[in-house]
Amino acid sequence: MHFFWKPYKSDVTNFIDELKAKKPTLEAEQRAGRGLLWDREIDRSAQAQFRSARVPQAAYVYYSWDKP
Repeated sequence: MHFFWKPYKSDVTNFIDELKAKKPTLEAEQRAGRGLLWDREIDRSAQAQFRSARVPQAAYVYYSWDKP
């Protein structure tokens, strides 16, 4: 092994490290944004109603077999 060996860091990793150094609040902002869109409570009763109201799809949707 070479004495002056350094572990490799990709350009993308360097970019992300620089971005986090310039803007330390970035991760907190990302977590807050995720909370707005993804981290929500699921309404189980509404989901059950959606599933029960679902209409089964025909096997081949581009052609109706009852038409000539």
